[in-house]
Amino acid sequence: MDDTNGQVVAGGNGQGNRLDQLYYPTDVLIDKETDSLIISDRGNGRVVRWSRRNGTTQGEILIDNIGCWGLAIDDQRYLYISDTEKHEVRRYQIGDKTGTIVAGGNGKGAGLNQLNWPTYLFIDQQQTVYVSENNNHRVMKWNKGAKEGIVVAGGQGKGNALTQLSNPNGLECLCFMGNADEFTYTVDLTSNQATSTTPSDSSSLLLPLSIHDDSPLLDLSENTTIKRKRQDKHSYINE
Repeated sequence: MDDTNGQVVAGGNGQGNRLDQLYYPTDVLIDKETDSLIISDRGNGRVVRWSRRNGTTQGEILIDNIGCWGLAIDDQRYLYISDTEKHEVRRYQIGDKTGTIVAGGNGKGAGLNQLNWPTYLFIDQQQTVYVSENNNHRVMKWNKGAKEGIVVAGGQGKGNALTQLSNPNGLECLCFMGNADEFTYTVDLTSNQATSTTPSDSSSLLLPLSIHDDSPLLDLSENTTIKRKRQDKHSYINE
C-alpha cells in the first residue's frame, strides 16, 4: 500500500447515494466482529457498513433517515449514533432500526437534559456517553440510564478562555486503571486549540493541537471518500 496517498476502502466513486458512493462522511469506526467499517454517511442521512475484505465494491445500509454525525461502539457491540437534527444520541443493537435514546431527546436547548447539535462520541466500559456539542460549546457526560447529563468541559459560553470551548469538534477520553480520573480531550475547532479536563476540574489544560486534527469540517467541499493510511496502526480518514 502507498503510505503517502493511502488506499480507498469506501466510496471513491464521486458524491451520490448509490451503495458504492458516499456523500459527506463525518465519522468511521471498525466493527471487529464483522471485520468491517461502519460509516456515518451524513449527506445521505444514513449509516452504512463496508466490509474490509478485498474485492468489496459497495456498502450496506444499517440505518437510514437519520441526521447522523458521530459514531461509537461499546464492548457489547451496541452502536451509538449522534443525531444533529433530533439533538439526541441513540444506542442500537446491530440490525435494529429504532434504537434507544441515551442522551438528549428533549428538543434543542442548553438544559442538562438537552443537546444542541451533538457531534462526536466516546463510550466507556460502563456505557457512559460522552458527547461534544457544537452549538452549546461543551462536552457532556451521560451516565447509563441518566435523564440528564453533567457538563465536563466548557458550558461557559463560546470563547477561548480555559473554562470555555468554541464549537468543539472532536473527542477522546483516556481512562486510567486504578485512577478515578478520566481525562477528556476536546478539539476546539474555531479557537484552534485542544484542551484536557477531568470531571472534577472546572478548568482546562491547554495542549498542542495535535490530537485527531483531521476533522471533516476542515473540508466541506469534496467529502466523498474514506481512505486508509498506514501509521503505527491503520487509521481511517474522511475526504
